Amino acid sequence: MEAASTQSLVLEVLKQASCQDPIILKQAEAKLQEWEIQPGFYTALYNVLINHNLDVNVRLMAVVCIKNGVEKYWRKNAPNAMAEEERQGLKEALTMNFHEPVNQIAVHIAVLISKIARWDCPKEWPTLLPTLLQAIGSSEMLIQHRSLLTLHHVVKVMSSKRLLGDRHAFLEFTAAVYPFILNMWNTFTETFINEVMQNATAEQINASLEKALLTLRILRKLTVYGFYKPNDNADCMNFMKAVFDRARTSLECRRSLKSIALIEHCEKFIVHLTKNLLSVIDAHPFAFIDFIKPSLEFVYYYLFASNIEALLFERFIIQCFNLMKVILVCPEYRVKKGVKDAESSRADGIIREFFQPDILSVVCKKLISHYFILTQEDLELWDADPEAFVIDESGETWKYSLRPSMECLYLSLFPRFCDNVSSVVLELVRETNVLVPPEDMQGVLRKDAVYNAVGLAKYNMYEGVDFDQWFMNVLTQELKIKHNNYRILRRRVVWLMGQWSRIKLACELRPALYECCLSLLDEQEDIAVRLTASTAFRSVVDDPDFNPDQFQPYVEATFIRLLDLLKASNECETKMQVLNVITLMLERCGQTIVPNSVVLLQYLPVLWHESEEHNMLRCAIVATFIQLVRLGCNNSEINAFLVLVIQLGVDTNQSAILYLLEDCLELWVAMLQTSKELNLGCMELFSSILPLIESSTENWVICMQIIRVYLLLNPDFVIVNHGVQLIRTLDGLMSDLRFEALIVLARLFETMLCISPTKASEIIKIVMPRIMEVVIRKEEPSGLIAIYLSVISRVILASHDVFSQSLLELARISNNNEQDIIGTLLDIWTDSMPNVSNMENMKLLGLALTNMLTIQSQPIIQRIPRMLINISETLNDIMQTDDSGLYVDSLVMPDPGKGSDEYCFIETEHDIRESQLLSVDLVHTVVLKDYLQSQLHLLKSQLGQQYEQLIQAVDHNTISQLSEFVTF
Repeated sequence: MEAASTQSLVLEVLKQASCQDPIILKQAEAKLQEWEIQPGFYTALYNVLINHNLDVNVRLMAVVCIKNGVEKYWRKNAPNAMAEEERQGLKEALTMNFHEPVNQIAVHIAVLISKIARWDCPKEWPTLLPTLLQAIGSSEMLIQHRSLLTLHHVVKVMSSKRLLGDRHAFLEFTAAVYPFILNMWNTFTETFINEVMQNATAEQINASLEKALLTLRILRKLTVYGFYKPNDNADCMNFMKAVFDRARTSLECRRSLKSIALIEHCEKFIVHLTKNLLSVIDAHPFAFIDFIKPSLEFVYYYLFASNIEALLFERFIIQCFNLMKVILVCPEYRVKKGVKDAESSRADGIIREFFQPDILSVVCKKLISHYFILTQEDLELWDADPEAFVIDESGETWKYSLRPSMECLYLSLFPRFCDNVSSVVLELVRETNVLVPPEDMQGVLRKDAVYNAVGLAKYNMYEGVDFDQWFMNVLTQELKIKHNNYRILRRRVVWLMGQWSRIKLACELRPALYECCLSLLDEQEDIAVRLTASTAFRSVVDDPDFNPDQFQPYVEATFIRLLDLLKASNECETKMQVLNVITLMLERCGQTIVPNSVVLLQYLPVLWHESEEHNMLRCAIVATFIQLVRLGCNNSEINAFLVLVIQLGVDTNQSAILYLLEDCLELWVAMLQTSKELNLGCMELFSSILPLIESSTENWVICMQIIRVYLLLNPDFVIVNHGVQLIRTLDGLMSDLRFEALIVLARLFETMLCISPTKASEIIKIVMPRIMEVVIRKEEPSGLIAIYLSVISRVILASHDVFSQSLLELARISNNNEQDIIGTLLDIWTDSMPNVSNMENMKLLGLALTNMLTIQSQPIIQRIPRMLINISETLNDIMQTDDSGLYVDSLVMPDPGKGSDEYCFIETEHDIRESQLLSVDLVHTVVLKDYLQSQLHLLKSQLGQQYEQLIQAVDHNTISQLSEFVTF
């Protein structure tokens, strides 16, 4: 593209791309995409960008297009890479453009420069960093700010590079610029503080604070990633020391600010000061040891020792909680048994010296009695949106949320100071161990906080709490008080019961616990209390010691009330929470819950349609259906609906597959296994299996399981209707499958050949050459060779014609002689058999060898002595004496009615079909010694006098062993 002739054209298309008309917008985007690889296009875009007279949206579109182009075409080896001349021109122009007036565009330009720097700096762009540092020293405020902004993004990108050369370059850069940036930060911060004290204008304060924040962010990256050992650098240590003082001063300044925007900006600055401390302790824990005590003192002063609430704000409190918590849990600060580490010992000593018993007592008591207390905002949220209140409290992370951060700090005190902290908590329990008048709201809130502390620390306070006595004498009594204020305690008490029931509650008290939880699920109860009770039920039912028989009297009422709660909930997450409890009850209570499942089965399809935009809720619905189907609760109407659900969840063209696939595959299996016959819906569903196994091997095992269940349900449907396409698809995938997947696939082939030997062998012959080639090459693990030999054995037993055709095809493909192939195959076969550990597989291979004795082929006849050795060893392993002292084939199933229970356990329709499969399997129906006897007779009639010579060639020991079972 020539700049002079195309400048106006590019400008016009950018204007179209900035308009609201979707048709014009789409055409313009297509044209811009077409021009992406044209020479001069990015120069033309840049010329539009620097024209400050143009509309901001047009200029913004131009810089975005340049940025996208850099990502795709900047690298020299990229397809359609940008020309070197244009690249150089852009770099030169960008380093002269630090006067962009629009802040949004300036940020995009800074990010653009950083993207180029990722590839070119410093080797291909040595002038960038010196130019930025020079511009930072400019007396012109705008240039100074924009260059700082750019340096921030460039340093951010360079610090993230991990190649050794890039790391070394960044270390050198840090050593060179750190004093300069530190000085700039001190200057800007001092200016900001002085301007606040002198009541300067909001614009002046904001400008200084903005630059102080940018330099602080740069210093953070330089400190964390620019030194191997930050504690060896004096400037770095001076910066770390200054952080505490700057934070104190900035907190005072924040109180003096009037503008909300300025206050928020100042808070961001203070948070980034604490981020420096957290980042250094995370990346360089040993370099931080000298700052452990100042950090703990800093946090203790502001959060525990002083009543200076006006100075504090939530994000700062969270950062302080996290700072103290990270110091306490840092593994480098713990003394390990048997390991002498001076630095770890020093850090551990500093922490223990700080946390004297009186300090611990203050920290614990304030955490529980002040920070754990539900705030007015919490209670207002509870009233306005109880579901959001419950979700908020349980769903956020400790790094960014106040309540989880304080709870994590509380728990982090126990590993080092368990006895001291436990005694403080138990003292608080004793102080509150009386019934609080319902009107005493502060007393209720205080007790709620103490109960929260005991529940969180259940594993640490196990020995110090007699929970059985507490449960019966206090907690159950508090649940009976129905005053509105007591909903706070009812909710906390049932949560506490759920926490402690799994670790310390007598078995005989569990019915009382069930009654307590059940009473709080009543529809007259507060919704937040009901939701917490449902969570407590989950803990109770999920207990390894849970006794379904003991829970039986409460099953129906619990199930009904949980279902009512599910219907009453509005939020997706709360519905998921309740549905997960119901699903767990279905799993743990089994058939006892089936009579109550009708209403649930009717409601779930309704909930499915209502949750179209909530895939995670749909996952929970599918999980519930899985349990219901496994319990046999489904009927033809429900199955028709489940087919639609599964179709959506396994459709490779639907986005829902990302969420639903795994659960829908489980549901598919469950539905098939509990079906008595293959209905039309399930038949239509089978067409989805091939796209699934072609798209990914991630769910290979369960896909093979689904095909196998279809085979057991209706062999002809799979083999006759879909067999050829299925086997061809699997054949095409075999070369890319790993060992484990190939084993699963071979098992599927075996199932097909066992169920329908003749029909299956006709389609299995598609993959037989590949299978035999793998065996002959003998390059795969022995386990795969053994299972492939099992497949070959079943083909031989099913059809000599298919076996012969497969040999001929392999000979054609490999350009080898058929006789050589069968000889090699038998050599590997007889060598591999002694390594087969599975008795069924060994017998199957022995049956096939026995079958091959009478195949009139010279390579086989020559190897009969070796084949008889393997058959003899197989007989020795599988033949056992029965009660009457006779030798019997231990793998042959007894006749029905003979009293053996080994194969009689039947649980589902699928189990019945599995049993029927065993009843037709040659391994369990053919007596090997009898079959060998008949084959020897046939072989003798085929060979005549040659038979005696053949038998004489067999070693005496083998003949002696075989003579116990057959006559020659």
